[in-house]
Amino acid sequence: MVKLYLTGLVQVALVSLNTVLLASGRTGLSIVVAFLISYVWTFNVKRAAFGSHWEKLIYSAGAASGAAVGLYIAGIL
Repeated sequence: MVKLYLTGLVQVALVSLNTVLLASGRTGLSIVVAFLISYVWTFNVKRAAFGSHWEKLIYSAGAASGAAVGLYIAGIL
């Protein structure tokens, strides 16, 4: 369950970060982050989509945490 939580966190953190990068015109770094988003997605799509209700809740909690982490990282950059 921890792995599922962390993949949700990482994926949404990257999406949040990428949104800020795109808005600020940092194209090169945005392309790198977009690659990472897709790469992480390949690891969790099946489990998040076809997992139990509990697994979906765990993934969603990780995703919610990831939004905060991504915005924090964007603020540092």
